[in-house]
Amino acid sequence: MKLIGRYDSPFVRRVGISLHLLGVPFEQLPLSVFSDAAEVRKFSPLGRVPVLVLADGEVLVDSAAILDHLDEVAGPGRRLIPAEGSARRRVLRTVVTATGAADKAIAISYERRRPAAQQSADWVDRCRVQIEAALGELEAGWSTATKTTQAEITTATMLAYVRRVEPAIAAEGRYPRLDRMAADCERLEAFRACPLADGISARIVDAGKRA
Repeated sequence: MKLIGRYDSPFVRRVGISLHLLGVPFEQLPLSVFSDAAEVRKFSPLGRVPVLVLADGEVLVDSAAILDHLDEVAGPGRRLIPAEGSARRRVLRTVVTATGAADKAIAISYERRRPAAQQSADWVDRCRVQIEAALGELEAGWSTATKTTQAEITTATMLAYVRRVEPAIAAEGRYPRLDRMAADCERLEAFRACPLADGISARIVDAGKRA
């Protein structure tokens, strides 16, 4: 298998971590949607990542579709999203909230790539408000899990990305439950194998120690 995309995307990173946790061997092709756009479009016409190229050549695009396939292959005992019931609904709600926050952080990052005169401060502020709402909901409802699920993976990767793009929004100590969860996740070998960027994971681990 080949995973296309860079781990500076929380969506690529959550797929890479999931592959490692499930013990699925793969090769990463760290193509950028900006500097390698033409190459990415050979696999994904919209130029989106992540892309997972299966061993038989089939191409899966979008992290949700890829993770659904991985859960199907993993089977009931190892899947990262429970198959049914309240546990499944809880994880899915968490994942939707976390990916929504990640989308808004990416929107801020993209806005900052525009010429300064064309950037919208109102748009950035709106995205910040939405990220803070998502983090507040996640913090208020967070409960410690007995195993790592897609809820932990997606929330931890989102938090790391938000801290890279808008560090003040997720300042250390503001969300202590999420701090501790993310720090625990970042210590896992699967997370360490998929670093967001130099220093990011270390800061999250340190925040968890102090929370």
